[in-house]
Amino acid sequence: MELTTLTAISPIDGRYRKQTQHLDVYFSEFALIKYRVYVEIQYFFFLSEQEIFALPAQVKKGLQAVGDNFSLENAQRIKEIESVTNHDVKAVEYFLKEQLDALEAGDIKEWVHFGLTSQDINNTSIPLSWKHFVENDYLPSVVNLKNHIKDLATQWQNVPMLARTHGQPASPTQLGKELMVFVERIEQQINLLSQIPFTAKFGGATGNFNAHHVAFPKKDWIALGNKFVEEKLELQRQQFTTQIEHYDNLAAHFDAIKRINTILVDFCRDIWTYISLDYFKQKVKAGEVGSSAMPHKVNPIDYENAEGNLGIANALLEHLSGKLPISRMQRDLTDSTVLRNLGVPLGHTIIAIASIEKGLNKILLHEETFKADLERNWAVVAEAIQTILRRENYPNPYEALKALTRGKEGITEDSIHAFIQDLEVSQEIKAELMQIAPSNYVGVNPKY
Repeated sequence: MELTTLTAISPIDGRYRKQTQHLDVYFSEFALIKYRVYVEIQYFFFLSEQEIFALPAQVKKGLQAVGDNFSLENAQRIKEIESVTNHDVKAVEYFLKEQLDALEAGDIKEWVHFGLTSQDINNTSIPLSWKHFVENDYLPSVVNLKNHIKDLATQWQNVPMLARTHGQPASPTQLGKELMVFVERIEQQINLLSQIPFTAKFGGATGNFNAHHVAFPKKDWIALGNKFVEEKLELQRQQFTTQIEHYDNLAAHFDAIKRINTILVDFCRDIWTYISLDYFKQKVKAGEVGSSAMPHKVNPIDYENAEGNLGIANALLEHLSGKLPISRMQRDLTDSTVLRNLGVPLGHTIIAIASIEKGLNKILLHEETFKADLERNWAVVAEAIQTILRRENYPNPYEALKALTRGKEGITEDSIHAFIQDLEVSQEIKAELMQIAPSNYVGVNPKY
């Protein structure tokens, strides 16, 4: 069958194609080829700038146009060459030599890919595409989600709610603050992620500039390699490498994204639970169906969808971060096939973020449930009462409140107030205690 969203094996390119199609500029086979072409061209220009060879202005302009206007037809031509060479990077080299022949510059075409091995191109192209994805797509997506959650937190900062620890009623809190917990967690992990450098390998067949040095022994190839990677590609060059990049920092990126995904799973489960407790209602969209059998249902499917996709993403990110830094001796090829899956966990991550955004746009605060929940659980002010009594040096206050409330049903405002009135404390202290209610016993938090 012809490949369409209906015949695709992966849901990323099938069911969820609309949410992920913009990622093809980073993770598709076309993207990988295009980035390889870009790096090869930039290196070719760099050699000429270092006066290794003379590059006519018109040839440079023509080759620059090849990179700027790289097309699907160009990529297809490279795949045709690869069908003969059975080597993807060599096919890029031959393609660029064809372009130089067309520009009547065949006499300088052997400077393409001069002194390099395939991984000098792969381990710069992939980090560069990864950098562009993280900076231009991933970070904006997760920052926007964090800001969306913060907007809701600000909107609902004064809504008191019953907390639940171990699933049991606990000291009251505020809805806004509980959302700010996730804002802070995401923000801290974004900051950690942003500190991890984007690194690359560039140093010839086994990382020592062997070919470069033997051809031009008077050139400082270490300095030139650093200059090319850091100034031309805006990556950080690893100084001591085998044939391949260490992948340690790439693994650190994966682990950082995995932690953010784990936080989002936690968030999804909490919002799902709040919906099940009727804290939130969900906007109903005309024509939608919640169940094939039960017409009344409005399911929290966006959070379920996100949780499932985040789980798949993290499983793959775990493998990537655990596998890529390991390579036999100076290199084996296991990293190559694994790196081709780089976009898969990120595709699932982007699907999940979009699902959470969609879900957050549908929830409506059901404040009546918050109030009723607090009113049914007057026992939670026991902590406040026994703490004030401790302050006043009242004998065994914790034990007194424990006897009144622990495991007891029917603890109401009246029973709490009756207990207070029977205490042997001053009227001033009693008045202070009588002011405490589940709805105002919410503590303090920083401004946000």
